[in-house]
Amino acid sequence: MMETLFNEKQKPLALKILQGTRISATEAAELFNGFSISQLSFLSSERKRQISGSNVYFNRNIHVEPTNICVYQCRFCSYRASSSDDSYIYSAEDIIRKIEQVENNITEVHITGGVHPEWGIEYFGGLIGKIHNRFPNLHIKAFTAVEIEFMCQVDGISVEEGLKKLMQSGLQSLPGGGAEIFDEDIRLRISPEKSSGKIWLDIHKTAHKLGMNTNATMLYGHIESYEQRIMHMESLRNLQDETKGFQAFIPLKFRRANNPMSNVEEISLMEDLKNYAVARIFLDNIPHLKAYWPAIGANIAQLSLLFGVDDLDGTINDSTTIYSRAGAENKPQMTSTGLIQLIHEAGFEAVERDSLYGIIHKYKNHE
Repeated sequence: MMETLFNEKQKPLALKILQGTRISATEAAELFNGFSISQLSFLSSERKRQISGSNVYFNRNIHVEPTNICVYQCRFCSYRASSSDDSYIYSAEDIIRKIEQVENNITEVHITGGVHPEWGIEYFGGLIGKIHNRFPNLHIKAFTAVEIEFMCQVDGISVEEGLKKLMQSGLQSLPGGGAEIFDEDIRLRISPEKSSGKIWLDIHKTAHKLGMNTNATMLYGHIESYEQRIMHMESLRNLQDETKGFQAFIPLKFRRANNPMSNVEEISLMEDLKNYAVARIFLDNIPHLKAYWPAIGANIAQLSLLFGVDDLDGTINDSTTIYSRAGAENKPQMTSTGLIQLIHEAGFEAVERDSLYGIIHKYKNHE
C-alpha cells in the first residue's frame, strides 16, 4: 500500500504516522496542504485503529440548555436570544421535568447554554444539586469554561473554588465548548467579548488538577487558516501531555444561518473530512475523536468514521437548538438503534459507553 498510495516525498511522513510516531505542527500542515482525501482516510483510519481498534462509541444522553440569554455577542452564534421575544429561561423544575421524560433511557445529562448575566456558582450549584438528588444515577456533564469563568466572577470567587463547589453539588465532568479558536487575532474578530484562549486552557487545567475529566472543542470552517487550527490543537496536545485530563476532541463546524457571519461560506464536505483526519493523526494523546452529528448530519457523521472518528456523541433526545438555529438540517434526536445501525453499516463495532468511556455494551451486527 505504501508503494502505490504515496509518492517518494510523502512516504517518510506516512511511515511515521503508520508507526504511531508523533508528528510536528509543520508536518500537520503538510497533511492539510499536500495529501489527498484518500491518503488521509488511510492514515487516520490506521491511527484510529491503533488507539481504539474497531470500536465506535456512543452514549444515551439528553442536552439541556437552561437559557439562551447571554452576555456575549459572538459573531458566529445563532443561539443567543436576539430580543426578549426570542428569549427563554428554564427553571430547575422545568429541567427536572424534561429529564423525567427520558430518565430510563439515558445515562448522562449534558448542560450548557447562554451566559446569563445574573447567575453565579451558587445558582448553578443549586441547580446541579437538585438534578443530582433527583437522578443520582445519571452522570452530570455541564458548563463550558466560558460559563464557569463568568459564574465565578458573579460570585467573586476563584475558578478552583467555584469548580469545587460545583463538584460538591454533583458535577462530574466538563464538556469542551467555548474554545472556539485560540488564535487571539481571530478570536477578537469572531468573539471579542470573550476571554482569551489561555483562560479556557487554564480552567480545564484546573479541572484536571481537581480530578475531573473534560472534553475539548475547536470551531472551524470560518475565517481561520490551517495553521491556526494546528496551533489550537497543539495547545490542547501540550496541555494533555501535562494533565492527561482530556477524554475527547470535538471539531465543531461553523454554520452560517441566522448570525452576523452569514456572509462567510461554509466549507465543503471534503474539508470537513480532511479536518477530522488531521485531528486524529495530530492529537495522538487525546484518546477519542468525536463527530457531533447534530452539527453535520448523520450521514456525514457516518462518513467521518472512515477518517479517524471513533465517537458519535449520543441520542440527544431533540433537546438542543444551538445548531438547528444555525441551519443544521437534522432534527437533533436519534435512537440508540439508529446509532448502532449507522456504525455497523460503516463496518465498525458499536459500543455503548458511559460518560467516562466505560463500556456498557458491545453490539454485534445482529443486535
